[in-house]
Amino acid sequence: MNEKPHLDEKALAELQDVMEDEFDILISTYLSDSRDRIEALRSALRSADADSFTRSAHSFKGSSVNIGAPRLGAICMEAEVAGREGRLGQADNILEVMEREFNTISNMLERTLRA
Repeated sequence: MNEKPHLDEKALAELQDVMEDEFDILISTYLSDSRDRIEALRSALRSADADSFTRSAHSFKGSSVNIGAPRLGAICMEAEVAGREGRLGQADNILEVMEREFNTISNMLERTLRA
């Protein structure tokens, strides 16, 4: 998982070209939605709801890969599998790694918005 880059600069540049003036809105929406998804994952863990955890991880994986965050996408995939297999005890550790990676991505994307 660690061999994947935090951000796929080529994918991000392509998104910027396609989205043009809407790119900043896309990034801001991704960041906001991602914070909500992390909270949903936390909530699912607190209530031991493996199905909800799995669905939230799957959704977060898709949006992260689409935005060009392959490492975060891989972590979300790991969380999704843990949820599907009912390994919520392990999912707590995965969620911690996911949050750290999201914080890294968030900082990088916010710098992109200011550039």
